[in-house]
Amino acid sequence: MENKANEKKKITVAIAGLGSRGFHAYATLCLNFPDDIEVVAAAEPDPEHMRLFREKYDLPDDRCYETAEEMLKEDRLADAMFICTLDRMHFRQAVAALEKGYDLLLEKPISTNPEECKIIAEKANQLGRKVLVCHVLRYTVFYQTLKKIIDSGEIGDVMSIQAMERVCYWHQAHSFVRGNWRNSDTTSSMILQKCCHDMDIYLWLAGKRCEAVSSFGSLSYFCPAYAPAGATERCSESCSEYETCVYNPHKYYGNLLKGGKVYWPLDVVITEPSEEKLREALKTGPYGKCVFLNDNNVVDHQVVNLLLEGGATVNFTMAAFTATPGRTMNIMGTKGNIEASMDDNSIDVCLFGKEKRHIDVTQLTDDFFGHGGGDGRMISSLVRYFRDGVLDASVTTVDRSVESHYVAMAAEESRLRGGETVRMDEYVQKIGG
Repeated sequence: MENKANEKKKITVAIAGLGSRGFHAYATLCLNFPDDIEVVAAAEPDPEHMRLFREKYDLPDDRCYETAEEMLKEDRLADAMFICTLDRMHFRQAVAALEKGYDLLLEKPISTNPEECKIIAEKANQLGRKVLVCHVLRYTVFYQTLKKIIDSGEIGDVMSIQAMERVCYWHQAHSFVRGNWRNSDTTSSMILQKCCHDMDIYLWLAGKRCEAVSSFGSLSYFCPAYAPAGATERCSESCSEYETCVYNPHKYYGNLLKGGKVYWPLDVVITEPSEEKLREALKTGPYGKCVFLNDNNVVDHQVVNLLLEGGATVNFTMAAFTATPGRTMNIMGTKGNIEASMDDNSIDVCLFGKEKRHIDVTQLTDDFFGHGGGDGRMISSLVRYFRDGVLDASVTTVDRSVESHYVAMAAEESRLRGGETVRMDEYVQKIGG
């Protein structure tokens, strides 16, 4: 007879925010772990998103809420809450959820304010709650392989890292010119929203704390000075470059729609594969606007320099002006270096005086869905952490995540001061850290 005492309880989850990450990433991935995790409640102001979610997950009406705040007025509905709302909502929702007794999966950034990041971490520790921050890249086989090589000592001590995030022209236009994260006054800075991933990754790989930061960057291209003749606020045929502009949303999203299915980034614009709905969305919503005549203010290129303890350095570049997306890096140690490309799933270990060793990451895993497979592996780690109490060394708890946020915020402070060096001990001291 089966021993019921050995059966493990499912983690129940309430999700705040049914956008691309909350709905199409994390909730969908929970379906891959039917014996371990179950979505039982959700909050979302968009009625169409909520309708589709309710149907897919067979949620009762009384477990569907218009806002996270409305859901948080109820007694605790689940073991954990996934907070996938917009950046500036995270703080108050996270604090309220912790006080209700939820463990949290918290989308990055933790908050747009360093003091609020600190408060959330302290609140979680005070209440004994678990908070996992969505630095999904750490969980990929690609970065886990890099970490094992570095920690083995094979390339010696890490002295310098040169890294680049190729945001790609269409991703910049979609998310950071037209999309939710186009304006730091209402969301967050580019280096925090897009690249706290990278600050986290390189501090983790090097295994060293950051001592000082400097940064330069600007919004140089996606602005009125580059608007073509005849351009209007919404992309239209009156524009002299309507037929040739690579940022023409009618052509870009229209081509994606030809596939007959709605995947990211199209799922942010429409919920179902309908030409009529796409036309209406581009006519009335932000994704139909001209990329040169918008209210965006986040940078389209930025360089960040980190001084790590022991004198090691990191030089990181984020740029919109690339044909393809992806991350590349050269990790340089005292015995050799590693040249790697996440986009190509390629790692070359180059030990001094020896033959280069090539690692094809596609031979190590066949799961590359969602940030190179990081999304699903993070949900698996969440189950082990929240339910089984197993805290893997790479799990991005809120305590581990705050440093990457402080570094990204200090980088933005440096950029706004014309590249002035920010000492991290002084920066953290100012916020009472």
